[in-house]
Amino acid sequence: MVRYLRGIMLSLDQVRCFVAVADELHFGRAAAALHMTQPPLSRAVQKLERVVGAQLLERDSRQVRLTPAGEVFLVDARRLLDLAGTAPVLARRVAEGARGALRVGFTAASAYRVLGDVVERLTASLPEVHLELSEMVTGEQVAGLLGGDLDLGLARPPFDRSAFASRLLRREPLLVALPLGHPLAAGGDAERPGAEGAAEPLDPEELVDEPLVQYSPVRARYFHDLVLASVPVRHDRVVHTVSQVLSVLLLVQAGRGVAVVPESALALGLEGVAYRRLRTRRPEPVEVHLLWAREAANPVLPRALAALAAVPTTGG
Repeated sequence: MVRYLRGIMLSLDQVRCFVAVADELHFGRAAAALHMTQPPLSRAVQKLERVVGAQLLERDSRQVRLTPAGEVFLVDARRLLDLAGTAPVLARRVAEGARGALRVGFTAASAYRVLGDVVERLTASLPEVHLELSEMVTGEQVAGLLGGDLDLGLARPPFDRSAFASRLLRREPLLVALPLGHPLAAGGDAERPGAEGAAEPLDPEELVDEPLVQYSPVRARYFHDLVLASVPVRHDRVVHTVSQVLSVLLLVQAGRGVAVVPESALALGLEGVAYRRLRTRRPEPVEVHLLWAREAANPVLPRALAALAAVPTTGG
């Protein structure tokens, strides 16, 4: 590691010699500390002074003292030696994936039940890795992973299996969210479906004539298509189209209609909304996957995946 000052090379050996003399204020003791003889030590300090263009040490037959320029230079000299010592270690840790940054994308709905566990395990296993979290829909995550702007995603299927690898993190059922007091809410509540006293699941046909708050086919394609596959939607009964589960529930709370939401929406604890489980062909059709590009180059990623391997797949 070198620096160039006034066209002359400054070496770490010269800096190390100067710091040793500054510490000992004695050339003989400094030479012994460096396991060298005194003449080459003196030459190294003299060369350093020529490079710097200032006298750093005053020496006579009785003592060695730092000049004002030497005192100032000593501060940066110590920093330079510290950097020279830590830079290779830091580089190795980054190359090994023990240090660096990990960029994680997540959907708003996945944050309700999945994100917290993922972040907790990553920070515990990789304390020197900086997590950058970005809320975005699955389509944006896919683009970010392919473009190298993201390393991991908490996303919804389907995926291009040739470009991405994935692991299922959570399955959950669909619920029907109803304004409190709605006739279909009789016997239902805002507790976890399946708990004692919860109502029987609603049949999809019971929602045919209900005003429906639906998801955007562009910004929330996954839930939009899932609702169409699960409920006989009459398009003339769709009263609003939005992209986020929270927005859907706020409209239900306001009495604008009913909606189909993932069970994890219960974590929002929104008052004024009742929930009934929706009867579906698959008991838990909603999925969240851990997603990453097969060609990803971030050395942190393999360590992150190993840390998350212990995250169990959860269900409703």
